[in-house]
Amino acid sequence: MSCPVIGLTGGLASGKSLVSDLFAKLGVPIVDTDKIAHTLTQTGGLAIPAIRAEFGPDSLDAQGALDRSRMRELVFNDTTAKAHLEAILHPAIFQLAIRQLAAPTPDCAYQILVVPLLLETGNYLSLLDRILVVDCSEAQQIQRAMLRGQLDEKMVKNIIAQQASRAQRLAMADDVIDNHDDVHALRTQVLSLHQRYQRLRRIPALQ
Repeated sequence: MSCPVIGLTGGLASGKSLVSDLFAKLGVPIVDTDKIAHTLTQTGGLAIPAIRAEFGPDSLDAQGALDRSRMRELVFNDTTAKAHLEAILHPAIFQLAIRQLAAPTPDCAYQILVVPLLLETGNYLSLLDRILVVDCSEAQQIQRAMLRGQLDEKMVKNIIAQQASRAQRLAMADDVIDNHDDVHALRTQVLSLHQRYQRLRRIPALQ
């Protein structure tokens, strides 16, 4: 990597995308593993043949992309199916993330790697100089997830239960952004961290 890497993570609907967008508006390069996953699973995506072979044609929508609603329902009720899907996607996402991080970036003071399941996967930790956790209460996670994703409360709670706990994420954090629906405070926190991160240098182990 050509410049320091900040790992951005947080629980379901904690506000990771909003925070990464604020950093992007400041000119910070963003590598988002969710976006990489979407590319791999869209129509013609590199992961589609393996998904079709593993889960059958019903795992795809009419356009040949991953049927996200159907697959979400499957993997959060079947741990074996979840493991098989992760075995297809996670290695490919990881390799593409490394490639994007290594791409030349003019005047790069630092870059951000967005990994929702940073603690759960573990293999991204060696790439990072610092870990930034976007935090909010579980009640807010549930409310936001239900509003944005048209998910019922049972499904949202199931998803949260399968992620690292709030306490585990905070324990691993070098920095924390408190996202409790105060947009002005959120921007202020992002700007403060941006100024701090611009003074970072790559840690020796990653040079």
